[in-house]
Amino acid sequence: MKAMVLAAGVGSRLDPLTTQLPKPLVPVANRPVMEHILLLLKKHGFNDVISNLHYQPEKIESFFGSGSQLGMNLEFRCEKELSGDAGGVRACKDFLGTDTFIVLMGDLLTEADLTTIVSEHKRKKALASIAVKQVEDVSQFGVALFNDDGFIHGFQEKPSPAEALSNFASTGIYVLEPEVFSHMPATGSYGFGRQLFPKLIAEKLPVLAIETKDYWSDVGTINQYKKANFDAAAGELHLHLPPLSTKFRCHLEEGAMVEPGVTLAGHLILGKNSRIAPGVTIKGTAVIGDNCVVEKNVSLNDVVIWSNTRIEESAVLENTIIGENCVVSKGCRLVDYATVTSPPSAFAESVK
Repeated sequence: MKAMVLAAGVGSRLDPLTTQLPKPLVPVANRPVMEHILLLLKKHGFNDVISNLHYQPEKIESFFGSGSQLGMNLEFRCEKELSGDAGGVRACKDFLGTDTFIVLMGDLLTEADLTTIVSEHKRKKALASIAVKQVEDVSQFGVALFNDDGFIHGFQEKPSPAEALSNFASTGIYVLEPEVFSHMPATGSYGFGRQLFPKLIAEKLPVLAIETKDYWSDVGTINQYKKANFDAAAGELHLHLPPLSTKFRCHLEEGAMVEPGVTLAGHLILGKNSRIAPGVTIKGTAVIGDNCVVEKNVSLNDVVIWSNTRIEESAVLENTIIGENCVVSKGCRLVDYATVTSPPSAFAESVK
């Protein structure tokens, strides 16, 4: 079977994180979110993968190349004009071939059992299947309505809790038969949620909901992005992390150093060749990228710090994201910030 990762979106809800970096390359636990998706596909035997691109496509192609470093065959198709998620898949139907295939949104993080999802799709002879997950806040999602056999008979788009007839949200994981292409228009923008799936249901064709109880989230907003990083550091989301340091009970990449005198009262992922100086206090969670320096007496509480960044002496960071190649000035206090665009010291000094 072949797979497709939808990676053409601009990621405007993640602004400013996506002003200089396409959403598929935004790091979670110091690896691009799309890399986590590809590793999940590989784990379940999907080695031939295609992805559609639109926003800053050259950065994604340059990072992943042919996929050989991951032991996969990876191809890209660039869309000059966006054509909707189903339209993006339609443009790749020659690659996807004449067999069942799987589609994943490029901004999700999950441990979903893709093998079981595909098996259930085939067992029940569905034309299209949607992996669904129970959620608490239905107002943030489109929810699926289905019968006792799992076949979908309708949808609600972001209903209020009082109006919701279901709390099963689409996870952005679809298993499809190639016959779905015959139900799409040949050209023009076309979507799964608002067009293709309702059309198939209206024609009484078998569209299946398959529940996953595994971890699932996305990085669609700043808050969701931070939570995904913190879940990974806390072990609630099992990504490809270095083993826990027996001395410090944190995840240390190769060459990372936590010096004596650091107070670690929370969870930490520390990237390659990064260093944390004496007197630093870490509460909550800190996910720190490669080649970073955290100078003495810094206080960190629920932060994500991208690679090649310096946090100078006595700075205080709380509930904050700092982008690549930044410098947070000595004694600076940052609370509830997210930036990747400002000049290093100018940004830090301006919010003291």
